Amino acid sequence: MIPVGRGLSIDPREITLSFIRASGPGGQNVNKVSTAVELRFDLAHSPSLPEAVKRRAARLAGRRLTLDGVIVLRADRFRTQEMNREDAEARLVALLSEAAVPPTPRVKTKPGKAAKARRTDAKTGRGKVKALRRKPGSE
Repeated sequence: MIPVGRGLSIDPREITLSFIRASGPGGQNVNKVSTAVELRFDLAHSPSLPEAVKRRAARLAGRRLTLDGVIVLRADRFRTQEMNREDAEARLVALLSEAAVPPTPRVKTKPGKAAKARRTDAKTGRGKVKALRRKPGSE
């Protein structure tokens, strides 16, 4: 099991890895060896995660989430398959661990007495400035 955080973990069998050719510089090596990793995690059908975590993860995944509910991560920063695989898994764990933290509920607050006083003083000051712009005796 891969620990995600907050007592959650995912089964490694839920992750599908495929190795593809990386783009960019690398000489002949880039044309011969498939070092880039495409990680697929079926978020919609994962039995390991609760629904609330799935919803938050889907929002965090953004464009990396397919219409079928599969998170697709591509890792090609490194020159070896092993390091790219570890990078892709670490990025998935980071995304899921961020989704595992529930958002703190917003607590409504009221403005304090000093804030109210500042606001009314500012309004009074603006009124005085505008009054000075008027022609005398126009009231």
